[in-house]
Amino acid sequence: MTIRAIFPQLRRWELPAVAACVIVCSCLPVFAADGKSTGPSEALFLVQIIILVVIGRLLGEAMVRIGQPSIMGQIIGGILLGPSVFGYLLPGAQSALFPALDTQKAMADAVAQLGILFLLLLAGMETDLALALRLRRAAAGVSLTGIVVPFAFGFALGELLPASLLPNPDARLVTSLFLGTALSISSVKIVATVVREMDFMRRNVGQLIVASAIIDDTVGWVIIAVTFSLAQNGAVDLPTLAQSVIGTALFMAFSFTIGRRIVFEIIRWTNDRFKSDLPVLSAIIAIMGAMAIITDAIGVHTVLGAFVAGILVGQSPILTRQIEGQLRALTTALFMPVFFGLTGLHTDLSVLADWSILLLAVGLVVIASLGKFGGAFVGAKFGGFSNAEAIALGCGMNARGSTEVIVASIGLSVGVLDERLFSVIVAMAVVTTMAMPPTLRWALARLPMRKEEKDRLELEAFKEQSFVSQFERILLATDHSASSDLAARISGYFAALRKMPVTVLDIRGEDGRTADPQDAKTNAIGAQQISERVKATAETAVEAQDEVAEPGKGDAVHVSIRDKDGKLEEILTETAEKGHDIMLLGVEPADSENGKYSAQLAGMIAAFKGTIAIVAARGIIPEKDRDLRILVPISGTERSLRAAEFALVVAKATGAAITAVYFRDPTQSTSLPRVSDAGNAHMAAFEQLDRIASFYEVDVEKVAPQASAPELAILKLARRGRFDLIVLGVSRRAGRELSYGSVADTLAETADRSFVFVET
Repeated sequence: MTIRAIFPQLRRWELPAVAACVIVCSCLPVFAADGKSTGPSEALFLVQIIILVVIGRLLGEAMVRIGQPSIMGQIIGGILLGPSVFGYLLPGAQSALFPALDTQKAMADAVAQLGILFLLLLAGMETDLALALRLRRAAAGVSLTGIVVPFAFGFALGELLPASLLPNPDARLVTSLFLGTALSISSVKIVATVVREMDFMRRNVGQLIVASAIIDDTVGWVIIAVTFSLAQNGAVDLPTLAQSVIGTALFMAFSFTIGRRIVFEIIRWTNDRFKSDLPVLSAIIAIMGAMAIITDAIGVHTVLGAFVAGILVGQSPILTRQIEGQLRALTTALFMPVFFGLTGLHTDLSVLADWSILLLAVGLVVIASLGKFGGAFVGAKFGGFSNAEAIALGCGMNARGSTEVIVASIGLSVGVLDERLFSVIVAMAVVTTMAMPPTLRWALARLPMRKEEKDRLELEAFKEQSFVSQFERILLATDHSASSDLAARISGYFAALRKMPVTVLDIRGEDGRTADPQDAKTNAIGAQQISERVKATAETAVEAQDEVAEPGKGDAVHVSIRDKDGKLEEILTETAEKGHDIMLLGVEPADSENGKYSAQLAGMIAAFKGTIAIVAARGIIPEKDRDLRILVPISGTERSLRAAEFALVVAKATGAAITAVYFRDPTQSTSLPRVSDAGNAHMAAFEQLDRIASFYEVDVEKVAPQASAPELAILKLARRGRFDLIVLGVSRRAGRELSYGSVADTLAETADRSFVFVET
């Protein structure tokens, strides 16, 4: 059989690349073997890492193209480089490339052990804890039976194994626990990847599969941690067991309460204070290391600390997308191929030549598959799911992947598994993981979509493309004017509903500097007052929400103060680079004597590289949030709909009344529509608005006045309807002076009502 027959998806130019790598892998050990040194070789270490990365990447690519997870290619690459294939064909070259010298092995093993921590950190960051808690009842049932049944099978298998197959017959209990654990845990990474690839991540069954896998994974790492503690002692030692269990419980309780806030504050403080590149990444690595050391100190494995650290980092309200991308790049490019490659390298499939080991491997695969499928199926049926849904759940939970490989590696490192059992568990993980994608695809394809599910998916699709959901952090620029107070209130609404951290920047002082120390003290007091205003508004808005807050979203609103330590333009540029992606400008005056925008306002807008919301307070603004009346002009353009969403967030947070008025954007007047279109243009705009409003569950009154100048129509309606706040979407016009077009510029000059210009 040719390579083309095995991997038909490979293009012609890729076949020589694979062949070249195989030749290089065969030749490099020959050169390495010429060395006479008996100590560790840095050059050989680099050769090992390069080969593991390249082979893992190539075979991982091949696996992806045939619908399998990439880590399967990395494990298979390690098996090919190990004693099963490479060592069998060229034993001298294999032993030269991967010598048995302990000091040499320790160098690569150190990278692999660090890789385990990074893998668990990334897995924790990808864990949607809110999803697991939202579906906790159904998911817990599926996960519980899906763990208990295969765990019992695996434990029983360990108790019935002949003593000749055990590395240490005196530690049979610990070996049985490791076998039970290896059979019972699903790989949430593999499960989520396949469900996502099939576009089932937001389907009811898809969410339940992933939520169950998350609970599976989380409970599994706790079990592994306790089992590891037992393995270190070789037997059940009640004081040690109690220390591990109680220590784990206290660690988890502290982590998800006080520790969670500490992690958030470390990330925020590091991001805001440091000037060097990637400081947050260094802080996260330090957090991961500290939590891993803590779990090691209480007698459980470091992987639990890394996993919990990942969950906390993933819930950070700022910079989660950037952080995850940086960690994923490092982990995927280096640590994954090295760790899984070395795992395959330690796997000796020649042990399957022994019929008893082969029979054990086949039995392990059967028990693992039937136990996991049966347990999840029973749990789903008890939860009231249909047969088709229960089958899909059973198929989806049957992937072991990286999780079982890590479990086996831990067991091998502590001596409760030998090379034979280790190889059998890895083989089981490979078989069950490769069987999972096609079976899950088959099962999911048979599931019809319900109407309520379709409606929910449409709303969630909107959320992914939402204008407001792209923002993570607010910069509130104030000068303690009435506009500052209104901007602070609006920031509080977003902090309450969108859980966005707010940074207050006091801009008083020429060029952003405060020469007089007394002025600096006054500014600090003023900034503190603004921050308290934001918090108070947010707390009131949170109390007004009748819905149950999402897990992890009920924390106190986070408001910080940015010191003025340089020129204003430089500060604004820096804060945008630090993750502040929207700035609320509550400064006065917004306009100058000649009817244009003030020079200070224009300079700040030019310096901040993000979305701008200009807030101007005019007239009397009700102190009670619910008494606000909001008017949002829409024209069907993207910027007007984005501003409408901005206004809907305010209405949702406050319970205020909101009205949409249609106007024809002057920029659209250049193309004369057909008569039939002219009469229906407002209907199309209102339909788009209704879709956004339905997501926020806000009722919007809609008005389409007779044709007139847009700015006049808006002002007339605002006065007649006694609206307090106008929210308008704007975009900058080209030119030296700041301009947002005739409608916005006229409103800014003549409006007697407060307004917000949302620059999109």
